[in-house]
Amino acid sequence: MRNELTVKELYTLEETIAKDVFEGITYPWEALPKIGAFIKELGERLPEDEYEKKGEDVWIAKSAKVFPSAYIHGPAIIGKDAEVRHCAFIRGNAIVGEGAVVGNSTELKNVILFNKVQVPHYNYVGDSILGYKAHMGAGSITSNVKSDKKLVVVKTQEENIETGIKKFGAMLGDEVEVGCGTVLNPGSVVGARSNIYPLSSVRGFVPAGSIYKKQGEVVKKR
Repeated sequence: MRNELTVKELYTLEETIAKDVFEGITYPWEALPKIGAFIKELGERLPEDEYEKKGEDVWIAKSAKVFPSAYIHGPAIIGKDAEVRHCAFIRGNAIVGEGAVVGNSTELKNVILFNKVQVPHYNYVGDSILGYKAHMGAGSITSNVKSDKKLVVVKTQEENIETGIKKFGAMLGDEVEVGCGTVLNPGSVVGARSNIYPLSSVRGFVPAGSIYKKQGEVVKKR
């Protein structure tokens, strides 16, 4: 079971400019404390013919479309052909992948969005990593702090994995589809190509290639 939670099983690393941040780690949440420093180091090496530095520690690809009303606080990298729409709020420590969409009134904080990720409508994504082509439906959010403020534990059917992290939203594998109005509770890990029904409250691990209908009702795709 632990193998299914690894970076290797969840993500296609060729589909992110942040590939090197995962070097030497086993589980993706181990990268969360490293995102800010990694962006500052990577940003200084980005080709000036492709990226423009704007403000303090903010690098935006020249091919990206950033609406004037969007707010971007560094450290942040906005990738090629990405779109950051009206009133998006990027609070820092954020990597927005190539061709990704950050929608109207969507808020990001301490995240890696792989290429072609879509968080297009009223989403909150904090302390999370979203894999290639992952999509969060309108109003779906990550909850990144437990109500008791204790360290987050990733729960699977076989065991609980201590993360040692207080702020941990969700790890979504490649091509995950999250239905509208869903809450991904702290420590949620969703395997690649899984679907989450709208209005779900997800916690723990959802295996790859599954359909999450509700807590306790998760079926394999046919």
